[in-house]
Amino acid sequence: MNYDVIVVGGGHAGCEAANAAANLGLSTLMLAVNLDTIGAMPCNPAVGGPGKTHLAREVDALGGVIGIATDATYLQIRMLNSSRGPAVQALRAQSDKREYAAWMKDYMESLPNLTLRQGMVKNLIIENNAVAGVELAFGDRIRCRSVVLCAGTFLEGTIWIGKETMPAGRAGEFPAVGLSGCLKSLGFTMGRLKTGTPPRIDGRTIDYSNLEAVPGDEDLRFFSFLDKRPRLPQIPCHQTRTTEKTHQLIRDNLHESPMFSGMIHGIGPRYCPSIEDKIVRFADKDSHLLFLEPEGRSTYEVYLQGCSTSLPVHVQHEIVHSLPGLENASMVRPAYAVEYDYLPAIQFDHALMAKDLPGFFAAGQILGTSGYEEAAAQGIVAGINAALYARGDQAFHLTRSSSYTGTLIDDLVTKEIGEPYRMMTSRSEYRLLLRQDNADVRLTPLGREIGLVDERRWRLFCDKQEAINREKARLKKTRIHPENEAWTAGLAEYDEVLKQSATLEELLRRPRLPYELIERLSPSAADQSPVVPFAYAMEVETDIKYSGYIERQKQQVEQGEKYDSIKLPSDFNYLELDHLSKEAREKLNRIRPETLGQASRIGGVSPADISVLLVKIEQARRALKAVAEKV
Repeated sequence: MNYDVIVVGGGHAGCEAANAAANLGLSTLMLAVNLDTIGAMPCNPAVGGPGKTHLAREVDALGGVIGIATDATYLQIRMLNSSRGPAVQALRAQSDKREYAAWMKDYMESLPNLTLRQGMVKNLIIENNAVAGVELAFGDRIRCRSVVLCAGTFLEGTIWIGKETMPAGRAGEFPAVGLSGCLKSLGFTMGRLKTGTPPRIDGRTIDYSNLEAVPGDEDLRFFSFLDKRPRLPQIPCHQTRTTEKTHQLIRDNLHESPMFSGMIHGIGPRYCPSIEDKIVRFADKDSHLLFLEPEGRSTYEVYLQGCSTSLPVHVQHEIVHSLPGLENASMVRPAYAVEYDYLPAIQFDHALMAKDLPGFFAAGQILGTSGYEEAAAQGIVAGINAALYARGDQAFHLTRSSSYTGTLIDDLVTKEIGEPYRMMTSRSEYRLLLRQDNADVRLTPLGREIGLVDERRWRLFCDKQEAINREKARLKKTRIHPENEAWTAGLAEYDEVLKQSATLEELLRRPRLPYELIERLSPSAADQSPVVPFAYAMEVETDIKYSGYIERQKQQVEQGEKYDSIKLPSDFNYLELDHLSKEAREKLNRIRPETLGQASRIGGVSPADISVLLVKIEQARRALKAVAEKV
């Protein structure tokens, strides 16, 4: 049977890609090495965190599934950085890994237009210099119009524990063998990356009596913008710390680490280092915080977050027993490192399609990222574009100013990244505009336009926006006078006074006054709908309190978009532009940016180089104008 779109891989990128293509009406096939591991959470079963929450909510706003799955299967949800500004606040959920994967598998099996099949792809079928299908390991050939590769860590994957190694995409699963060779034969450059995971502990053998508990929030917020989220009993996480004994054990056994002995050549994630990396890089610290996080309601396994390692098993046992509360703990699964092939993303455009192979898309760890959220964000964009390509429609792009997803993709395809990329709020220059709470405002209209946002989600979005606008109008017109005793007392709670009448909007602009005070002392009129639900308070308060900063950031966006609107000729021979620096010539010629804005974000391209390009573009424009006038 032929398909419009084939998605290779059933992880977070693959699920979002397949969901997008199928919901856009394209006949879609998902191929996975093992259908029983669709939606698996092989590392920490958790979603969210700084920067990552923004991605998960953006995927949901576009019509994706990671947020819905997380809300359906959480063990605990809490808001990180709640005492800090709205730009860096981040929701985080500890998920039940078995329930999450089961939910995702059931969901994928229920999708119209989607077929699931177990199989390993070893070759791409190429016709007329474009993708025309895939060939499986046992000889089956399946034709299609576009392919999305979401292979995760499986391409020629190898796991390491000490000096012991075996081929595997992750522990207990076969690697994908053969496809790397096919991609290299097609002219793709490939690299090698490394990631890792910590040991899992038998929770029944942990002494929690002296460990600090980390509970979930009482006032729950959720990842999806949809309604009817389940209220589940929450399970606390706990904290422990490394000790001097832990550090000495690691220092004494560094020669046993395949990373430090040079046996692993792949580059690991800078912002999620192994425990060996931490001890070496931060030698001045005498302790590191670790988290004990439950993996599910139906398992006693506990994830030892912050203790990723590839040291031998006997050393891992000693490390575990050196930690407070784990002196008598049993290790259920050892930690390991996994090394795998990846495709540097500069070979792909902003639609995540290969520049030199039409119809071939990629997403997730195969493009050099780390994390479920990064994979999901790429997956939905690649799935949308694979569907649009198969239909012959124009590609869908997200800009840096529209989303963290746009920032992620722009970074990947314009910068030469030599380590697994992790999204953080500091990656974006527009953090106040791109908050987690307004992801639906930014992206749901785009999802509706594409066709991924259904009628129910759209109705909920419109109702929410109407409620927010109604509340903003109320705050703007309602005036409070100094003789109001209730308000005088309420303001005194925050060391504020009211010397003359002011609107609720003007009061909310005061840094110390929270929306909660207004909600308590000035509820909406009886003839209005209920006061904006508390879930919308963050949007209302942030938009009003930070309006001046938001306006300035919008001006920055307009300035930045000027360069992004200037197209660069596709046939520009940068190597002949003598006034460019040598590094700029080489990188521009290799990456071939589409716009001047993209060129300005390439590492090694200086403002002086951009000035040269501006001159060359203007010269080319004048030359074309002169030719047109002669004609």
